[in-house]
Amino acid sequence: MGGKFDYIESNLLKLKQKIQKVCVNCGRDPKEIYIIAVSKTFPVDAVASAMDYNQLDFGENRVQELLGKEEELRDRIIHWHLIGHLQTNKVKFIVPFVFLVHSLDSLKLAQKINSEAAAIGRTVKCLVQVNTSGEDQKSGCEAKYALKLVKEISLLENIRIKGLMTIGKIMADEKDPAEREVVRGNFRQLRELFEEIKSHSIPGVDMKYLSMGMTSDYDIAVEEGSNMLRVGSAIFGKRD
Repeated sequence: MGGKFDYIESNLLKLKQKIQKVCVNCGRDPKEIYIIAVSKTFPVDAVASAMDYNQLDFGENRVQELLGKEEELRDRIIHWHLIGHLQTNKVKFIVPFVFLVHSLDSLKLAQKINSEAAAIGRTVKCLVQVNTSGEDQKSGCEAKYALKLVKEISLLENIRIKGLMTIGKIMADEKDPAEREVVRGNFRQLRELFEEIKSHSIPGVDMKYLSMGMTSDYDIAVEEGSNMLRVGSAIFGKRD
C-alpha cells in the first residue's frame, strides 16, 4: 500500500515502543493505555491510513471538521473523540455518533447533551474537563468544583461520566525540567481528583478514563497515571 501517509505506520510503532518503555520504567501495563490519534487539520486520507494500521480512536477539536470526516468514514469502524471546547449550539450534530466527549465542563453543557441524547434515545459518554493549570485561555471547570459538577451531571439520565480530562500547562521549552515539573503537578492534581471522585462511588459514574498527556508530555502523564493519551504530531507529523 503505497501513499503519502505511509510514515504514519512507523510513527505509530515508534510511539507505542516509547509508551511501552515509559510503562516498564514506572511499573505499568502498556495495554492499559489508550492512544487517541489527534487528527485535527489532517485530511481524511491520513485518518484512513492510521486506521489501516489498527488505530481505532481519533480525536478532533472542531465540530465542523469532525462532521466532515465522520461522513466520509461512516462505513468504517471508528471511535470519534471530541477533545476541543464544545458549544451548546453544536451539540446536536455530534450526539448521534460521538464515542466520547472529553470536554464537558459545565452543567449547562451537560443538560444540552442530555436533552439531545434523550431525543434520539442514546446515552453519551463524557469526561469532565478540569482546568488544572489555571490558564485563562483553557476550558475546564475549576478543580474545587469538579466533584460537585460530577454529582450534578450524574443525575442526568442520558449522560455517563467515564472519568476526567485535563491539559497540562503549555511549555515554552519542552525540555526544561522546571516546566515539566509544573506539568507533572497538573497531572498529579487530576489523578488525585480522579481517585477522590472514584472513592465516592456516585451512582451512574464510572471513573474509568484519565485523559491527560499529549505529544510533548505523554511520558509524564503515563508516570502520573493517565490511561488515555491525546497524541497528534507524534503520529501525523507537524501541522502546517
